[in-house]
Amino acid sequence: MTEKQKTARSLAGIAGIVAIATLISKIFGLVRQQAIAAAFGVGVTADAYNYAYVIPGFLLILLGGINGPFHSAIVSVLAKRDKSEAAPLVETITTLVGGILFIVTIVLIVFAGVFINLVAPGLSETAYGIQVKAIAIDQLQIMAPMAILAGLIGIGFGTLNAADMYWLPSVSPLFSSITVIGGLGILALQLGDQINAPQYAKLGGLVLAGGTLAGAILQWLIQLSAQWRAGLGTLRLRFDWHQPGVKDVLKVMGPATLSSGMLQINLYTDLFFASYIPQAAAAMTYAGLLVQTPLGIISNVILVPLLPIFSRLAAPENWTELKARIRQGILLTAVTMLPLSALMVTLAVPIVRVVYERYAFDQRASQLVSSVLIAYSIGMFVYLARDVLVRVFYALGDGETPFRISIVNIFLNAILDYILVQRFGAPGLILATVGVNITSTIALLWFLDRKLHGLPWREWCLPILSLTGASFLAGLATWGVSRGFQQFLGSNSLLLQLLQLSLAGLVGLGVYALFATRLNLPEVDIFVSRIRQRFVR
Repeated sequence: MTEKQKTARSLAGIAGIVAIATLISKIFGLVRQQAIAAAFGVGVTADAYNYAYVIPGFLLILLGGINGPFHSAIVSVLAKRDKSEAAPLVETITTLVGGILFIVTIVLIVFAGVFINLVAPGLSETAYGIQVKAIAIDQLQIMAPMAILAGLIGIGFGTLNAADMYWLPSVSPLFSSITVIGGLGILALQLGDQINAPQYAKLGGLVLAGGTLAGAILQWLIQLSAQWRAGLGTLRLRFDWHQPGVKDVLKVMGPATLSSGMLQINLYTDLFFASYIPQAAAAMTYAGLLVQTPLGIISNVILVPLLPIFSRLAAPENWTELKARIRQGILLTAVTMLPLSALMVTLAVPIVRVVYERYAFDQRASQLVSSVLIAYSIGMFVYLARDVLVRVFYALGDGETPFRISIVNIFLNAILDYILVQRFGAPGLILATVGVNITSTIALLWFLDRKLHGLPWREWCLPILSLTGASFLAGLATWGVSRGFQQFLGSNSLLLQLLQLSLAGLVGLGVYALFATRLNLPEVDIFVSRIRQRFVR
């Protein structure tokens, strides 16, 4: 077997493991969000939780997420080193990060009210907002220790992935969902139909926050046990700051964290404006999860196997192969994200109704969330393509370029938010983010072109344009079938809504497959062969 064949088989195996594990985690995440929607709809408790979760969630995504800066920095460095060097390096980084984040946790607890005011100043202007604010402060204080846990989880993700352990890191987020679902289940058994009653709004908020914290603790403990068994570091305090590997990790981690943090500041900006629109925060969260579910799965399938490859091809003599791998990542993103984007735009209303519309989540809530979902769906491709490019810069040891671009994007996002929210309301905030992601992707490509002494623009752009055209035709077909189904059969029951989604979606995917498979793109062939291997025996 040639080395190339071994690598291809290895990547295929890793992608399969990551896909299955991430899918399981995302399904549990969706069920968790369904439970929150059924219990609290888009009311006070759900709104408060979304504001309170901004900072803990920001830290969990920024520091603890797969493909986050901690994960990327650890993988980029450990992938180039012997396993015997891992434990001292991991323990030193854990000591440093844990100490810093312990201070952050104390600050969050003491100044929770100040942070909620900063995140959502509009809450102080109405009676509804004041009630939301009070619950959010209590929730933030409960969830503050997630700051420490986020850093430890991120280091664990990177350490296990660098040691070719992919299943546990990818599946571990489901434990957070399980604890929240369990907490809501107990609350529902105790309160029954009164779970969304005003007098129990604070209790519901405390259950949500406590379940979220418990889930993060459980996720970290499970990862930690795997680290210990593999000899990849313990909780030993180590202050060996002069290790060469420590400097290498911090060189990537510092700018990468700041760069990714700049992206999350855009979320702060969105919520700043959303705080003046009742129920907007909850709607953005519900819609965001529907987009993040496929994005998260496909992101992990593409990025997790490719990140170590990018790192190993960082030397100038390997740049030809590196460019080929970058093209593979971007085109696999286009093959998967563009048709999904077209289908989700055209089927936004039935998707939201099927997933969320029950109990406290009514038809009015479905209309609000659907409008936000359409805006999110438009930007799915550029969101993930930008992530692919950012990881290339990290692999090349350059965290500064994405950071500088992110700083510019903060101001651009604020300007677009201000302009578009007045025209479109809550969906305008998401359209602003899409605009920022488009400019980020273009800027990253331009700087990468200079860094790698030229990119094959024609070979990359023409296939993407062709796939965009195929996706547009798929969207039209999906819209026609969905519209016709609703006119003749209606959509007043869950069964009819499921049939509408299934039929329209299958037709749309069929149209896309018909055109995409005739483009003679190797990435399409790879994707089709993987699907056949999974489902055709």
